[in-house]
Formats: sequence, C-alpha cells, structure tokens
Amino acid sequence: MIGGFIITGNASKPVVLRGLGPSLVNSGVPAATVLNDPVLELRRANGSLIMKNDNWKDDQRSLIEGTAFQPTDDCESVILATLPPANYTVILRGSGQTAGVGLVEVYDNNQAIDSALGNISTRGFVQTDNIMIGGFILGGNHNNTRIAVRGLGPSLAQYGLSNVLADPTLELHNANGAIMVTNDNWTDDPVMAAQLIANGLALQNPKESGIFITLPPGQFTAILVGKDGGTGIGLVEIYNLK
Repeated sequence: MIGGFIITGNASKPVVLRGLGPSLVNSGVPAATVLNDPVLELRRANGSLIMKNDNWKDDQRSLIEGTAFQPTDDCESVILATLPPANYTVILRGSGQTAGVGLVEVYDNNQAIDSALGNISTRGFVQTDNIMIGGFILGGNHNNTRIAVRGLGPSLAQYGLSNVLADPTLELHNANGAIMVTNDNWTDDPVMAAQLIANGLALQNPKESGIFITLPPGQFTAILVGKDGGTGIGLVEIYNLK
C-alpha cells in the first residue's frame, strides 16, 4: 500500500505516520486476514528513503510510548518526523513479504504551525471484498473546509501500472456511516465537475470519479470500489482546499 501526502505552507510540519495490522481485529477485520507485521517507509518525492520502522519500539520509543499514537500491538509501526513543505510517500509492506489487510495513517502533529497537510492519498489493489478506504479527520478550527475527493483507475496506466481499476466509483460517508454523496463518472454532477476544474483537479479519464464538497469539522470516510464488482489498482485522493 502506498500512501502519499503533500505538506503546503511556509514552515516544516511535524507529522506522525502509523502502519497498523494486528490491531485492526478490534475494528472487526478477521484475524486471519490482517497484516500481521507491518513495516513503514517514509520517502521523498524522488524516492529516496528518509526513515523506516518495523516495530514501533525499535525507534523513537520514548517519543511514542504513552502518547495517543502508541499502537496496541508491538508489531505495528510508527514514524515521527518534521518535514519541510513538499511531496512525500509512505509505503506500507508486510515484513518477510507477508500480505494482509493494513492501515496507513498520517497525522498533523502541530496544527498551529504555518503549514498544512494539503493532500493525502492511498494506492493499492481494490478487490470486491477488500475495498479501498480513505478516512480523514477535519479539526483544529470551527470553520467549514472545502474538500475534493478523487478516485483514479484508468489514468494510472500512464505510470506503467497494469491491471488498473477500469471504472472506479466513490462514496463519501460521515462519522455515522451514512452516505453523504456518491459519484461514478466525475462529470455526472456538473456543479462538482466545475469546481474540480476550477481548482485544477479535473480528472484525465471520464470513467474516473470526483467529489467536491464543503464539510464541517468531523470524521469522514471515502470508499473507492470498482463498478459492477470490478477489481484492479486504484488511487483515492483527498485534497484540503480550505
């Protein structure tokens, strides 16, 4: 699983990255399917490695232990870093080439600093039973936030990827699980499509999905699936447009 994020603004941003697997059984994921020993890698836009962590106690233990970011399982991974504005990639793997359901998380660890997490994204293989789920939390102020969510598939072929998700569809859910808005082809809703175009986020392929919405502070979930049970490599992106 590949999780990308963009830091925007004028100052370096403290972030916390987590790679979870075993503890997902507490959220209802069957124990037989979880990623038993996740490994995290933080990389720059050019692919060079910044930091790697297997078990969270291996590195930075004193900064993690006893905080809200301490995992409940010793095999899970955590990275703390302060990063200048730029594009970054987080790679979540299974130790020893193992496979399973995993979760990669990116947290803004100091919202008062003059920079922000402007984008988070996750790329992986979308299946009929193991779909792509992108969760995000809006907080730090009482203002509404303009958010764009995009679901990519066909356009990923230009990066040399095969078996891409031919026809992605998006759902945006609130904290209660209720569907707020859905989208199949990004031009289906002319109002949202116009906003995506105006913000430089028009999608390359007409079968790809896009949502533009203004949201209050809270927790939200974007779900990327293949239309009619389709499978393949997909990318879900979330943009904070303020």
